[in-house]
Amino acid sequence: MTRAELDAQRLRRIVVVLASMYLIMAANGGMLLLVVGLKQIASDFGWPRSVPSLAYSLLFVGTGIGGIAMGHWFDRSGVSPVIVVGVIMIGVGALLGSQVQAPWHLYVIYGLMMGLVGHAAIYGPLVLNIISWFGERRGFAIGLITAGQGIGGVVWPLLFRHVNETAGWRETFFWFGFFMLLTAIPTTFALRKQPAPISIPSERSSVTPLTPPRAKIAGLSTLGIQVILCMAIVGCCISMSMPMAHLVSHASDVGHSTARAAEMLAVALLTATVARLTCGTLIVDRFGPLIALLVFSGCQTLSLAFYAFSDGLVALYAISILFGFGYGGISMCYPLIVRDQLPATESGRRLGVVLLFGALGMALGGWLAGVMFDHSGGYATAFWIGVVLNVANLLLILFLIYRQSRYAVAASPA
Repeated sequence: MTRAELDAQRLRRIVVVLASMYLIMAANGGMLLLVVGLKQIASDFGWPRSVPSLAYSLLFVGTGIGGIAMGHWFDRSGVSPVIVVGVIMIGVGALLGSQVQAPWHLYVIYGLMMGLVGHAAIYGPLVLNIISWFGERRGFAIGLITAGQGIGGVVWPLLFRHVNETAGWRETFFWFGFFMLLTAIPTTFALRKQPAPISIPSERSSVTPLTPPRAKIAGLSTLGIQVILCMAIVGCCISMSMPMAHLVSHASDVGHSTARAAEMLAVALLTATVARLTCGTLIVDRFGPLIALLVFSGCQTLSLAFYAFSDGLVALYAISILFGFGYGGISMCYPLIVRDQLPATESGRRLGVVLLFGALGMALGGWLAGVMFDHSGGYATAFWIGVVLNVANLLLILFLIYRQSRYAVAASPA
């Protein structure tokens, strides 16, 4: 390959990374519309908070179920057609969300349009697509595009909170949907060309391997590894979902303004962005995705415990930083584990299955926290449940790391 061709290929990578980052950021706004407006929507209709919480949960159920079909479509057709459909559904769903009059309207919009067909087509296909463009530093590549979630988490809560308070949540839904369709559909054109990844010299080696060697997990079949990953991600995502869905409401309930509450969510997601941009190389690429997942999940466990008994302004900001670090890192690890340990030609559908269980965990966590609030008047009980389930997740990760180390010892030369 000539120097000009190499430069052109690098430029394409940059374009694909930036387009993928933006699409993840934009799609994340569909979820945050409901998170920021949850308390206001429930109040305007006189609904218990479990109603919008259930819509939030249905988003993840739909995303998980649809992710398997979208992953299969990705395996067969590539990323571009899948992403176009997802973008359209999220944009149209937001427009229809501005006209909601009954709980079932919200459930259909978030469960079917934004979830089953919308978000299901975005995250998994984009992450798997970007992995195919990079040899080493795959964690760094995933960190770059998933930083879009964190960037959106900084921008959207503050913007949505302002528009909610000045114009109303219906107007917020409408203008977000219009903006999504106007900007995200043209962005998908950058993903149409899919050349094979190239080898680029690096400081550590003369040639970058196209496919890094797999770190095998001893004594476990492909099915066994997938089952354990599915079990682990459930506990992880129940814990993750509780602050994601209810932090703004929780902070305002304990006496802080909605502006400060939205800032806490923004701080968490800004930290997630920093974690993805830095830890992709420092932790994931250096120590492997399993060790990285253990570290990030441990941080998330601690943050849930601190949320349960802390209500001071400074303390909640600090805990949000810790939570954001864990949340930001976790989402980078599962796609890499699936790509390394399961058949690469089936990575789309197999990641879809794992993300289905993660989505069910996210759905259960968001709904459960709302139910616990309706019964107890606070979120502490829900946070402690999240701690227990995240500890179970940590034990499963430790089991996989132990099995992996067994393989490394057996494979080492005598």
